[in-house]
Formats: sequence, C-alpha cells, structure tokens
Amino acid sequence: MLNALSAAAPWWAWAGFHVLVFLMLALDLGVFNRKAHAPSVREAAAWSTVWVVLSVVFNVVVWNAMGPVKGLEWTTGYLLEKSLSVDNLFVFVLIFTSFQVELRHQHRVLYWGVLGALLMRAVMILAGTALLNRFHWMVWVFGGFLVWTGLRMLLAREEEAGDPSKGRVAQLFQRFVPFDPRGGHEHFWTVKDGRRMATPMLLVLAIVEVTDLVFAVDSIPAVLAVTRDPFIVYTSNVFAILGLRSLYFLLAKMVDRFHHLKTGLAVILAYVGVKMCIAEWVKIPTLLSLAIIAALLAASVATSLLWPAAGRED
Repeated sequence: MLNALSAAAPWWAWAGFHVLVFLMLALDLGVFNRKAHAPSVREAAAWSTVWVVLSVVFNVVVWNAMGPVKGLEWTTGYLLEKSLSVDNLFVFVLIFTSFQVELRHQHRVLYWGVLGALLMRAVMILAGTALLNRFHWMVWVFGGFLVWTGLRMLLAREEEAGDPSKGRVAQLFQRFVPFDPRGGHEHFWTVKDGRRMATPMLLVLAIVEVTDLVFAVDSIPAVLAVTRDPFIVYTSNVFAILGLRSLYFLLAKMVDRFHHLKTGLAVILAYVGVKMCIAEWVKIPTLLSLAIIAALLAASVATSLLWPAAGRED
C-alpha cells in the first residue's frame, strides 16, 4: 500500500497537501470561527470562494507537475465529487431541523464531520484502489453498482423523508452510549450526577458521519471510474468536501429549489458506471467525460430553476 502511495506522488507532496489542509482548517475554526455564530450569506460566499480558488490553484499545480492527463482527471474527480456531495445538503438540512440545532451551532458539527469524512474516505480510497489493482473483475462490480444506484435513484418514488432523531442510528447510539437528551447543543459531552454523558450535539455529529459514509459508498467508486491514482482521487475528494460546509450555509435555505438535481446525479452515476464497465473495450476521453458530467449537472440545475416544483412559491 505504501508503495502505491509513493508511486502516485512523492512523500513531500502528500505531506505538503495535508499541511495545507490542516492549516486552513485551523484558521477556519481556531481564528475565524472561534465563537459559535450563524454565518451570514456574505461570509459563506467568501469561504466558498476561498475553497474554490484553492482548488483551482491546486489543480493548476497538478496540471503543471503531473501533466495535462492527470490535471483533467483531477478536474473531473473534483466536479464529480462536488456534484454528488451537494446531495448531502438535503440530508444535513433534515438532520439539523429534526434535532432543532440552531444555525450558530451547525458549523461546529460540520467542521468535525469533515475531519471524520477525511479519515473515512482515505481508508475507502486506499481500499478501493487496492481492490481494483489486484482484482480486475472488481471493475465490473464497481461499475455495476454505480449503474444500479443510478437506476434506483431514477426509479425511486418521491417519499417523505423519515425523522433522523427516531432512526436506527439514533436508536443504536442511545442504546450503547450514555446519553442525556437535555444536554443541549453547546457541547458534545456533559457531566450529570458525576457521569460523563453524550449530548444531542454528539448524536447529531454521529448521524452526520454515518450519512457521509453512506454517500461515500456511491461517490468513491464514481471517482475511481475516472482514475485509479490515489493521489488524484484523494486530493480532489478532500477539496470537494472542504468546500461543502460553506456551500451548505450558502444554499441551506434554497436546496429544495434544485428538485431535478437528484435526477441529474442519477444519470451521472449511471453514465460513470457504464464507462467503468466498458473501459476495457471503449476508451472514453477524460475531457469528454468532464464535459458530459458538467453538462448533466448544469442541465439539472437550470431546469430546476426554470421550471420550479409544483406548489412552490418563490
């Protein structure tokens, strides 16, 4: 595994990338967001711009250092992960609403959620690339899974989402972890009668982490369909996830407007799955894949805004 990582990029590239990421995260929580507050639209837009600019700069570095092919793979992986991650916003809104988490406390949950997501995705990416490199037939397993997921999303009926506070994750958490339902949202832990207990805030964080893990099961194979280079897959994933928190505060009140986005994401997943399955016989250029994914994403957003959902008042 270490040989695969060193073959993808030198140790200093891996180290430098993580130093940059943790430096930005430290500035985010330790300097700009030391006190709990509700981020304004301007603040969320500013941070979203910062992460996009950093992503573009890093993409340019990859392009110059590793060549145009790797540069295009990075762009495609980033756009793919970013578009699939937007679907998380719908679930985040549902979770925070269900537990009545105030906007000023949501940033901290998403911050620590990102750290957990980085660890989980690193493990999943390493495992995925190792499986694909060792067992060629896993290409068809991953590809078939993506096609099946896309078709399932396309054919699924629109149902009212369940209450996360009464879901299986919440039940298991409260069963195995000492829990104080009145612990509030100021801290993750509290002490009651001399006993250390989890608060609803920690339960919300656990549900956010499980939700991200479920979404990663779809998104990681999708990016691996573009490239098996662990450095490209991991860094593009990380940059897409890091910008998700600020994007949440920017779009949280209007995510319901993008009612065609799920359809667009389903078609993207199905396309990537087919691409993965036929790669041995038909080579689809990375630039063409990038154009197709961008066009599908743009079309789903545009049609959502041009033709609002029935019954919606703007």
